[in-house]
Amino acid sequence: MSTKCPFCKSDDTKSYLKLKDYFLTQEDFEILECDNCKLLFTSPRPNQSEIGKYYKSDDYLSHNEHKKGFIPWVYNQVKKVNIRNKYSVACGNRTKPHILDFGCGVGDFLHYAHQKGCEITGCDLSEDARTCASEKLGKTVNTPEEIFALPSSTFDVITMWHVLEHIDDLRYQTEQMHRLMKDSGTLVIAVPNYRSLDAQHYKDKWAAYDVPRHLNHFHKESLENVLAGFFELENIHPMKWDAFYISMMSERFISDKNTFLKGIRVGWKSNRHARKSGEYSSLIYVFRKI
Repeated sequence: MSTKCPFCKSDDTKSYLKLKDYFLTQEDFEILECDNCKLLFTSPRPNQSEIGKYYKSDDYLSHNEHKKGFIPWVYNQVKKVNIRNKYSVACGNRTKPHILDFGCGVGDFLHYAHQKGCEITGCDLSEDARTCASEKLGKTVNTPEEIFALPSSTFDVITMWHVLEHIDDLRYQTEQMHRLMKDSGTLVIAVPNYRSLDAQHYKDKWAAYDVPRHLNHFHKESLENVLAGFFELENIHPMKWDAFYISMMSERFISDKNTFLKGIRVGWKSNRHARKSGEYSSLIYVFRKI
């Protein structure tokens, strides 16, 4: 098991948290912190031949919009509200930009953007997600390899909604996003925030750690370090609904009783605390190309 930072390759790392894959396999993992670039990263990191098994669950909601039950219903209702907010953050000041949604899932954000008159391109690693999104959008959704083969300066806006935490090679990803973006382009990244109050409350059972599916865990400083030299931070926006959803999911790892009400209470406290601290459960970072 390597303790070297997967991004900056520093050996100056230390244990941050020991936890399990509470969502699926109950396997043991550890989150390490790099003292050099400040990235938190999951150890051990499954390789490409292994990672697929950790997504094989009907409860993995980001790729399953037809799952029945109360929490999946809440997830899909909130998703509709979030899509409008995401579009406003990513494209509010642009007129019909060409958008790449990297990790587009089942294509909901791109479907909304297309209705707004944008030119859209989708990409996802999951074959099932690509099939669903292609049917919804009426056009082929690409693999990452197909996207990385496109010409430079293709896109006005590149979005990654809760995707960067899943990416193994952060340096290569950053270089490709920079190459694919036009000089005036915008990179929009949404990631969980491990310094939020709900993360501190649930500790190892905070659902947004989601090891080993989440390989990386970010805060403002580490994200800026990863993108340094390629992108410059312009703005940060809260994702307030995430505090409630993540808290409800976290409660399921503790008990199966009153998870909704308990999650609502913790989510409300987290958002209230974040009004002053800025440390919301998830944050949207808006970068401009350097």
